[in-house]
Amino acid sequence: MPELPEVEALADFLRERAAGHTIDRVDVSAISALKTYDPPVSALHGRRVEGASRHGKFLDMHVEGDLHLVIHLARAGWLHYRDSLGTTPLKPGKGPIALRVRLDDGSGFDLTEAGTQKKLAAYLVTDPALVPGVAKLGPDALAATPEEFAAALRSKRGQVKGVLTEQSIISGVGNAYSDEILHAAKLSPFAITDKLSDEAMARLYEATRKVLTGAVTRSVGQQAAKLKGEKRSGLAVHNRTGLPCPVCGDTVREVSFADSSLQYCPTCQTNGKPLADRRLSRLVK
Repeated sequence: MPELPEVEALADFLRERAAGHTIDRVDVSAISALKTYDPPVSALHGRRVEGASRHGKFLDMHVEGDLHLVIHLARAGWLHYRDSLGTTPLKPGKGPIALRVRLDDGSGFDLTEAGTQKKLAAYLVTDPALVPGVAKLGPDALAATPEEFAAALRSKRGQVKGVLTEQSIISGVGNAYSDEILHAAKLSPFAITDKLSDEAMARLYEATRKVLTGAVTRSVGQQAAKLKGEKRSGLAVHNRTGLPCPVCGDTVREVSFADSSLQYCPTCQTNGKPLADRRLSRLVK
């Protein structure tokens, strides 16, 4: 799933490539992906792209006339920018393309979604706050002060891995970067938020900023097609089960759930104790 660094890089890419161009047309192939109907997508035709930004993991393309095309790529969605888009009309419900935006110079982008769980979402609104997911976002992971970050995390009692990825608590962090942040902070993913000491919370805050800032630096300026590879290249523990931890050399381990998994280093994060690989998820005694 694209997270804060990748979405920030996509926003930067759109500012560089699309801003200043006029939208020729927008085609919707997957009706389920378009979550709004007023204004209609045809309202974008003939309007200039003014910029792009990010709200948590939501991508926001600014269009003249105070219009915002807000996109959530979900788990399997992506943005493919092409210098030359084909002229053949999209066939509704056929293929992975959910939505296509064509610009006046023939370039533009496709929003695609792989797999069977169709959760990619696009909203055309006059204010990003009209998007329910944006309206509920907590403080941005890179914009929050230490005090805001700590207050947000302690506002909900739970395992820190889950709370850190809850967008209404802290926005922008997902499964992959939460593994990386907790590894950098030397915290167990199952540490309880309201039991974290001030020192541990400070480590978590600094790790969040360091991991995400580093990922943004690596990602911004990359072509959209290369962002996924860039993300993988910078990971220390996520999706590295069975490989050595780059910090201590211990073997990276995994805990699996129904539809996701987490990775961690026992030496760095759990005092050498492996976590039970079952949904109950507790330390093996």
